[in-house]
Formats: sequence, structure tokens, C-alpha cells
Amino acid sequence: MPFDAQSRSAGARKAERRRKIAVIGSGISGLSAAWLLSGRHDVVVYEKDHRFGGHANTVEVPVCGQSVPVDAGFIVFNKPNYPNLTALFERLGVEVCSTDMSFGVSMDDGRVEFSSRGASGIFANRKSLVSASHWSMLGDIVRFNRDAEEALARGIDDNVTVGAFVSGRRYSEAFLRRFLAPMAAAIWSTPSFRVLDHPAASLFRFYANHGLLQISDMPRWSTVRGGSRVYVERISECFREKARLGAGVIEIERTSDGVMVVDERGARDRFDDVVIATHADSALRLLKLPTTREREILGAFKYQRNLAVVHHDRRQMPKRRSAWASWNYRGGESAASVTYWMNLLQDLRCEEEIFVTLNPTTPIPEDLIIAEFDYDHPMFDLEVGKAQKALWSLQGVGGVWYCGAHFGAGFHEDGVQSGLAVAEDLGGVRRPWTVKDESGRIFRRALATSLAAE
Repeated sequence: MPFDAQSRSAGARKAERRRKIAVIGSGISGLSAAWLLSGRHDVVVYEKDHRFGGHANTVEVPVCGQSVPVDAGFIVFNKPNYPNLTALFERLGVEVCSTDMSFGVSMDDGRVEFSSRGASGIFANRKSLVSASHWSMLGDIVRFNRDAEEALARGIDDNVTVGAFVSGRRYSEAFLRRFLAPMAAAIWSTPSFRVLDHPAASLFRFYANHGLLQISDMPRWSTVRGGSRVYVERISECFREKARLGAGVIEIERTSDGVMVVDERGARDRFDDVVIATHADSALRLLKLPTTREREILGAFKYQRNLAVVHHDRRQMPKRRSAWASWNYRGGESAASVTYWMNLLQDLRCEEEIFVTLNPTTPIPEDLIIAEFDYDHPMFDLEVGKAQKALWSLQGVGGVWYCGAHFGAGFHEDGVQSGLAVAEDLGGVRRPWTVKDESGRIFRRALATSLAAE
């Protein structure tokens, strides 16, 4: 029969001090929630893979007689816009180093190529010096930055898409096709044609917060020295012993005396609470009897599957070396890929070039491939924007809680914020640091059943 969401009152929660809690998924959201909860409660982390980390995925690459750690998922962050992640790294003693965050584009079989790495990059193709379309694009970049800042200052409607915003403003085709769509597509790992469906307000806020609406004084970016596996290993120390790696969850059932978790090995375990730290669509599939609101809200999220290939193939980069950048968008009329130049991004001290390409559009020779992974990234549109505002209302119903990077813009700070916030609301604990606007990238609401408020 349907579970009565009121059967487990806030008073009952308060009486049960130490709780048995399952965390489903070990990406940054699940890791941060489990880390904070484990200080007071009994926490069991379920992970279908045989490693922790999710998109924090470090690969050992053999080059020049040594093994080099290369990140094939999460790579960079900056301190101003990732305050909780920065505080977490400091708490864990994770060493970071500065990195380059330049952006390059190669289109139409190399006929159009440029990068943000100075004048030599902007005019990597010397013909661009006398190209009216190239100069028009450069002018429109400045104009778009100004228009976006003005729209944010005025207060842009959340229901306006990027496509609606640029329509009628007479931006050049070169700007839209060669810069706006490629950059947003590279940032969100989404097809370029979907960029116009993205809510303009959230894109502008993200750009503004990350210094992408300015030409100078951009934030300094950092990467984890030794790869993201360093932080994954340290954050998981406190719950690693009880964790169930290689045990994917297949069903979550609310009952009158707890929440039942069934994994693919056939094990059935009862918990006081369950934190589902997976993608929204996966969370919905796990629920045996989802509520109507869970179906509506979680069902609004859609994902794009992307193939990530770690390799040595230089042909995935722009044809002109002067156009090479940390992030490189390479596309044509029908398909596009993004290649990360890991030597520059992670300051790799090796002569051999190492790349990570999302969705390569041309085959990579087998002998140049090091590893391959599939990642799912959220796609953002107006429907998702509305669902995000309602996500927190699902927290705690029948002992089921949620967190994930999809609570915000889909990045590591969004995941950390949601993971820490759900741990605080569920577990009556507080993160051991104070930062400005600690949940500013997610839509967090006060909960009547929050232990922290009791």
C-alpha cells in the first residue's frame, strides 16, 4: 500500500540520535554527504562501480618510463566560485596547483581556427586578420558580454531562453556559430544545437560568476595535484570500510519502519534514511513507489551520454598549433567534440602529449587510446529550471533524501553544496567551515522536519 509520509514525525526523528543511513552513489554529492554524516551517524555507501568518485576519475598513463595521473572527468575549479569545494580540499589537506583555462575552436575542417591564448591564438589563421566575419565575431563577443551583464542587472525573466535572448539583437552568424554555441556546448558537455534552449538567466549568471563576461581580471583556476583521486581517497577514509563497492542498487522501498534497499547481489537492508546521490532519472527508476511529485520533478531531468577517450592522438586538436588551448571545440555541420589538452591543464611534466576527448568525431587509432569512459551530463532547459526550484520539497518524504550536481549548474561545487546541505538537514550536523552564500548555487529550502532546526 502507499507509504504514509506523515508516519515518521519530526519528533520521532529527534528521539533517534544515531541513525543508520544509506548513501546511494559516490560522486562528489554522495561523497560529501557521507563524509559529513559519518561523523555522527552510521553510514553505508553503495556504489555500482568498483571505485569511488563518479566523474572524479583519475587514469594512470604510462609515458616516458613513468606513470602519470590524468583526470578523465572533473579537472578544474576556482576558489571564488567553488567556496565549499575549496574549503573541503583545505580540510582534507588536498594540494592544488594553478592551471590554464584557455579555450580554442576549430571548425569547417580547420578553415576556422582561433583560441583565447593571446593575439597569436585569436589570429591563429592569419587570414582572420582580413576576415570581416572574424572581426564581427570579436566585436559581438564584447557586445554580448555587455548585454548579458545588463540583463542580469535589470533582472532577466527565468523563462527566457538563450535563443529568445539573442533573437532580434542582430548578433552575427559567426559569433553564434563559432563562439557562443561552441563555448556553452564545451562547458556543459551538450550538443551545440541545444545551447539555444538553455535558460538565459542561468547561463548568464554562470558566465558572470566565472569571469566569462569579461576580457581581463578573470579568476585563477586550479587543479588537484596528483589527480582528483587524491581527494576521493581522503574523503572516503571515514566510511570506506563499510562501503559496498560493485553493489549497484536496484530498488528502494519505503516501509512503515524504515527504507529498504535492495542491491544487485540480492542483499536487502533496512535503513532509517536513504540519500539518493545519483542522477535524477536514475533516482526515479530506483524508487519502488515514487510519489506523484517525484515523478513530475525528477522526471523533468534529461541527460546526454558522452564518450570520454584518454589518448595520444594529436589529430583531435586544431590543425594549427597556435590555436591549441586547454579546452578545444572541434566541429562541423553535423557533429562536434571537445578535447582537453591535459599537459597544459594539469601541468604534466612529460614530453608526450596526452588528451581527453569527449565524443570524438573522427576515429582514434586503437594504439593511441589509453582508456574510454561513458559519462552522463544533465541538459538544461526551461522545464529543468522549474524542476530545480522544486527539488528540495522532495527531501525527507518517507525517509528518502536527494542530492546531486543537477540541483545547480551540474558542476562539482553544485554537487558539494547539495551533498552538505542534505547532510545538515537530515543529520543535524554542520559543515566545519563558514563561507559566504554556502548554498547559493542550489535552490535550498528550510524543512519542517530538519533535525538541524529542532
